[in-house]
Amino acid sequence: MPPNKPERKPKAEVTRYLGLDLSLSPGAACIAVKNRIPTLIAADSVATSNADNDAIRSHTVESFIAQFIYTHRPALPLRFAAVIREDFTSGRNKRATQTIFSAWAASDRALHAYGYGIDAEISPTSVKKIVTGNGRAEKPEVADHVRRILRLGADHTFKSGYDDSDALGVCLAYLIREELIDVC
Repeated sequence: MPPNKPERKPKAEVTRYLGLDLSLSPGAACIAVKNRIPTLIAADSVATSNADNDAIRSHTVESFIAQFIYTHRPALPLRFAAVIREDFTSGRNKRATQTIFSAWAASDRALHAYGYGIDAEISPTSVKKIVTGNGRAEKPEVADHVRRILRLGADHTFKSGYDDSDALGVCLAYLIREELIDVC
């Protein structure tokens, strides 16, 4: 009779989520969740220039999002469990609205190239409220809470403008709202 082998515990499933803070200077974030604990995979942003025309800026957004997805997507056949973007409620003016929708279209082209679409949207106020407890929190406060939730050191820096931190906030707000992670 063969000796008893210790019973193997099933591996905990790891899921990845993609968060987007879209503008003509967008942020993108990838968070993995294992055993209800979120872990930063990557967060980045790109700043486009007002000196460039909208076509160049839109192409830059599309290229940035496509490269981010390519680099941080789960190994096939796995997929992102969800793609979440910050919702757009209203622009300050016609031009602001136009640039946001331009960034959305560019992002959609990149997502669709990889077979993704938007699974959820969260308003900016909701992101701030869920992540910080204050719907009017400023970007540095959101960044501080993102660091805490992801167990990053206080010395972890985000890019100027906080678009990478904002994308993480979008992703974390979704994970918290859907009760997919534990927040200490």
